[in-house]
Amino acid sequence: MKDLNIQAIGLMSGTSLDGLDVCCCTFRREARKWSFHIDCAKGYTYPDDLKQKLGAGAQQMSALEFITFHSAYGKFLGERVNEFMQEFNVRPDIIASHGHTIFHEPQKRIMYQIGDGAAIAAETRIPTVSDFRRLDIMLGGQGAPLVPIGDRLLFANYDYCLNIGGFSNISFEEDGHRIAFDISPVNYVINHYCRQVGLEFDRDGKIARQGSICQPLLDELNNMDFYQQAGPKSLGREWVETLVYPMLEKYGLNLEDRLRTFYEHAAHQIERVITTHSRPSGNSKLLITGGGAFNKFLIERIDALCPCEIVIPERQIIEYKEALIFAFLGTLYMADEPNCLASVTGAPIDNIGGMLFK
Repeated sequence: MKDLNIQAIGLMSGTSLDGLDVCCCTFRREARKWSFHIDCAKGYTYPDDLKQKLGAGAQQMSALEFITFHSAYGKFLGERVNEFMQEFNVRPDIIASHGHTIFHEPQKRIMYQIGDGAAIAAETRIPTVSDFRRLDIMLGGQGAPLVPIGDRLLFANYDYCLNIGGFSNISFEEDGHRIAFDISPVNYVINHYCRQVGLEFDRDGKIARQGSICQPLLDELNNMDFYQQAGPKSLGREWVETLVYPMLEKYGLNLEDRLRTFYEHAAHQIERVITTHSRPSGNSKLLITGGGAFNKFLIERIDALCPCEIVIPERQIIEYKEALIFAFLGTLYMADEPNCLASVTGAPIDNIGGMLFK
């Protein structure tokens, strides 16, 4: 296996709708080991009309409207990459785009990551890999999570890698296999209720900190069937909108109490997973990244419940780890190495997901 040196741009748009993350990294493979360096990174907020379409809007579109938006959003992504490359004076070997999840029902073998990779390649004139989930889902896997291959190869110093975005997800090694799955919704729910009072998010958890826990609601949330299932498993917006929102709203709570209860639920589910998969040494390290790592009150609750050392890395890793790893997925695609692990998705085999446009 020869040594490699590849520069890649990763694009990440999460279900929390906080914008587009662009991360340019250089990856090196030497003596079969991968390393990375973040060359530059930047976040781009979405215009309100685009945010609405990426939210509930796209799910209600006609087939023609949907495919038109798919192309237009791809063009938008390509334009942002062009701005990024000009600002930071970079021109990578490959672009890897997560797209934005509109449909995710793997049990029906249905998924759609909007944002046409061909449009990105056309705008930037750089080879682009997109649609990373489709092959895995057609093989019978969940198509998610995809980040664990990066956790295994780039962040092996940590016992657990937890990302808190629209949903929380975790990955760790167990019996020689990488295990990973979605834990619960987090920012997708928090931001939804904050927008109802004109806020984009609950800064530092200040709203939730003022509330009280509604124990019957907390018990009902914690007893949902999903949490009793073994992995691999993944969550989508459909599950939240069908089951979680009605549960949160039926108790007639004010915003503070509703969020306080939900924070406790999210922290409890993280603690439950880590306790179930605890390390014999008892000296485990939990790396936390994603937007939720900035939520002081949420981190306090996780720290109070979890039996491990919490590590909050440098800001650039917190904000751009998922975009960084999508750049890595594109790099693995170029290296002809698996970028999707059967042990985390439930597919019968590891696979090289993605579609290349060049």
